[in-house]
Formats: sequence, C-alpha cells, structure tokens
Amino acid sequence: MLFLKYLFLTISGGLLCGTIAVLAYDFCQGYRIRKIRMREPDRELPAHHVRWRCVAKLAVLAWIFLLPGLGMVIIPSGSGAVRVSQISGVMPGTLYPGTHWIVPLIQKVELYDIRDQIFTTVGSEDPKKKQEPLKIQSKEGLPVGLSIAIRYRLDPRRLDYIHANLPQPVQEEIIPPVVTSVFRQVVPNYTVREVFSAKRGEVSQTCRQIITQKLAADGILVKEVMLRDIILPADYAKGLEGLLLKEQENEKLSLDIEVKQKLVRTSELEAEADKVRQVKRAEAEAQVVVLQAKAQADAMQHTLPLKEKQIQQSRLEAEARKESTVKNAEAAAQAKVIDSKAELERRNLLAEAENHRIRLIAGADAERLRTEAEVLKQNPLLIQKIVAERLSDKVQIMMVPMDGKFFFTNDVLRGSQATIPFGKQDP
Repeated sequence: MLFLKYLFLTISGGLLCGTIAVLAYDFCQGYRIRKIRMREPDRELPAHHVRWRCVAKLAVLAWIFLLPGLGMVIIPSGSGAVRVSQISGVMPGTLYPGTHWIVPLIQKVELYDIRDQIFTTVGSEDPKKKQEPLKIQSKEGLPVGLSIAIRYRLDPRRLDYIHANLPQPVQEEIIPPVVTSVFRQVVPNYTVREVFSAKRGEVSQTCRQIITQKLAADGILVKEVMLRDIILPADYAKGLEGLLLKEQENEKLSLDIEVKQKLVRTSELEAEADKVRQVKRAEAEAQVVVLQAKAQADAMQHTLPLKEKQIQQSRLEAEARKESTVKNAEAAAQAKVIDSKAELERRNLLAEAENHRIRLIAGADAERLRTEAEVLKQNPLLIQKIVAERLSDKVQIMMVPMDGKFFFTNDVLRGSQATIPFGKQDP
C-alpha cells in the first residue's frame, strides 16, 4: 500500500510538471511571436494559441491521481492517529497501525506514539544531562534532590480527547508539572531520614497512586513510578553518616552483649543439660539393674521346669535307646538265622543243580559214545582219517578204495597199519 501511495503521488507530480511545462512552452511561444510582430509588422506569422484543453486534461489527470495518494494514510507500528477535519474538528475514534482512508484536503492525521515512554528527573544539576533537577523541601525544611523515573503510555482509545483538550506535546506540557506537584505535595509530610530509608517505599507508593489518578483522567496510563535516588544536603549527609556510624557501633555493641549473654545462657543450659544427663544416666542404670534382677528371677522360674523337662526327656531317650538296642539285637539274630537257612538252601540247590548237570553230561557222553561206536562200526575207515588228521596239520587226506590194485598208496597204508597197533592210536 505504501508503494501504491507513492506511485499515485509520483504520477500526479509528473502530470502537474507536464501541465506546467506545456503552459510555459505556450507562453514562451506567444511571447516570441509578439516580439517578432513588433519588429516586423508586415511579416506574416501563424496564429498561436495556448493549449488550454490539453492543460486542463493534464491537470484533471493529475488531480485524479493526487487525491487517492493524499487520501491514503499509513500508520506505522507502535503509533496511533486521530483524524482532524477542517470543518468539524477532531473526529472520534483512533486509527491503529495499518492503512486507512481519509477525505483529502479536508481531513488530516495527527500521529501519537502509543508505546511505553519514560519520564525521568535528576536529583542534582548535571551539565551532562538535559533533565531539570527536582528539588523538594522535607518536613525539616531541608532541600532534597529526587531522581525519579516514570513509565507511562498514552491510552489509544482516548487519543481524540488528548488531541482536542490537552496541550501538545503531552510528554512536555502535562507529565512534568503533574509529577513535580505530586512529589512536592507528598514529600514535605516526611522527614529527610524517613524519605531516605524508613518510609521510602511508602512515599513512592503514595506518589504513584496520586499520579496514576491524575494522569488517568487525561488518558495517560501510568505503569510504574520508581524513586531511583535521593540526594541529601552535604552537611546533613555528613551528619547522617556520623550518626549512622554511631548507630552501627551501638548496634555492634548491642550485638556483642547479646552474643555474650547468649554464650552465658548457653553455658548454663549446657551445665543443666549435663546435670540432667547424669541424673537420667543414673536412673537408667538403676532401672537396668532392676530389670536384670527381674529378668534373672523370671528366668529361674522358667528354667526349673525346663530343666525337669530336659531330665525327663533324657530318661525317655535312654529307655528308647535301650529298647532299640534290644530290638536291634533280636532283629540281627533273626537275620542271621534267616541268612544261614538261605545259605543252606542255596547250597542244596547248587548241589542238586550240579548233580543234575553231571547226570545230563554223563547221559550226553554216553549217547555220544554210543553214536560214535555205531558210526565207527558202520565206517571203519573214519578211524584212519581221524588218526591221519591228528598226526600233523600239514598232512592231506585222500580217500581211495580198499581194493585198488594199481594204486601205490594202498601199500603205504597197509604198511602203516602193520607198524602202528590200533590200540595205541591217539583218540
């Protein structure tokens, strides 16, 4: 919007400059033609006229762009504005930051800073500072310099009232007189010492309430009143310093006395506490002895039945061991008898089994012998085969018929049978 405003104003300015340029050019041309005619009356020159229509059009266009540019108002951030009419005066309402429209050439805008502002005073004259010193007489009539800081802001809703009824600028025409009058009204009710130390907060609070009430009626909002520094008269400051030193010494002595009194009282309390501790310790020891005696007596009362029970238990345990020993001996004897009977039965069973085995083996041998006798009876040559096999493991046996006439081994076998008796062969 700001760009649009300046664009309109620039176009309007350009058109106005063009209008002025056209008029100047036409007037110059007319003047030059008149001079020529005056010098040369017989010379024919073209008629020259001012281009009023063109000038009027340019002027109208210039006003067409100028009026929107003048009617567009931009309120910056942190500011407020009021509209002032040339006909009706200050108009109600506040224009807040942003873009607004007014009636050009009839209305104008007055800006106000609606942010927090600080008003300060100094307690003494200082050429480096531009603020006027604020000196006020106390209750004793001594001049006291006050350094004050007030934080305030204008009420945005009452800017129209401020502009219409208060002198401008407000921060110079309203704030200083009100603050000065209030402090000059309140401070004389207190002494210098009260203002300096004892009732400083009370003075500041009272002044704040009065200043807030007075300025609020004019649309000024006071947020804080700070009494920063108090400048005392030189002589009074020296006397007050000496008095403060004496008071400090007095307070120091008072504190020393209180400390000593507390030390004495502490010693007395410690002695009493030690005495009480000793008495309590003796009573406790006596109670411990009594309790030990009672405990021993109670223990004896409970110990005797316990001992009797232990003796009875020992007797019962001895009888139980005796009975268990007898029973164990009887059981061991019975076990030995049973073991001997079992051993006897085992031996009898073993003997019977051995006899049975021998009978079975004898029967088996007899059967085998009978079988071998039958086989040998049927095959007498098996005896020779068995003999030959037992002679050497390297001898090979070959069976030949007994009636072979031309087989040379028959003679060998016969010779061996004649040489070795049959009854002396290895079984």
